[in-house]
Amino acid sequence: MDVLVRLEARPSDSPVLAHVNSIPVLPFGTRSRREVVTLYGEADAQALALAIAATVESARLEAVQSGVVRHLGVWPDRGAVGDSAWRDGSTGRLITQDLDIPLLILEARASELLGSCGTTLRRVAAGLAMPDWPEGTERALSFSLLAASATGGGAGTSLEDDAGVERWLDSIRQADAYAYDETEGD
Repeated sequence: MDVLVRLEARPSDSPVLAHVNSIPVLPFGTRSRREVVTLYGEADAQALALAIAATVESARLEAVQSGVVRHLGVWPDRGAVGDSAWRDGSTGRLITQDLDIPLLILEARASELLGSCGTTLRRVAAGLAMPDWPEGTERALSFSLLAASATGGGAGTSLEDDAGVERWLDSIRQADAYAYDETEGD
């Protein structure tokens, strides 16, 4: 599962922890399914785990279809609420399904995710929370979880590229350093 995590300021009128949107696999297979998680407020590994748990649990509730798009809100007292939609392969009709995942189920799945890939989730949250992001950049990081660890099965490492987040942050820091022209001695 490819995940893009964004960090935004908390909306003043809502206690929402996160929003999860999915982008389906393209028909010609150039990339895998991507989940876009928007965390609100402070970056937190627990909130990230709850958002990814919402993705995993919603996939279990849906019919196995290609091209499923979902939108979920994750609330601290309610769980995940949203919907998913896909086109019926034979008729072409748009089919929608409401999703309501209780908080207890999300917390159990989030606990499993933190157990199997907690290091990765904590690194991503810490990377988003770092104060030295370049001025004007959107705080967002991508990472990939193996399907077995995201669904609670399997053992071993949970991140295909464990150092990918670290390398990405280093490249941003270096790029920021090169953005300033130091020509005092010339």
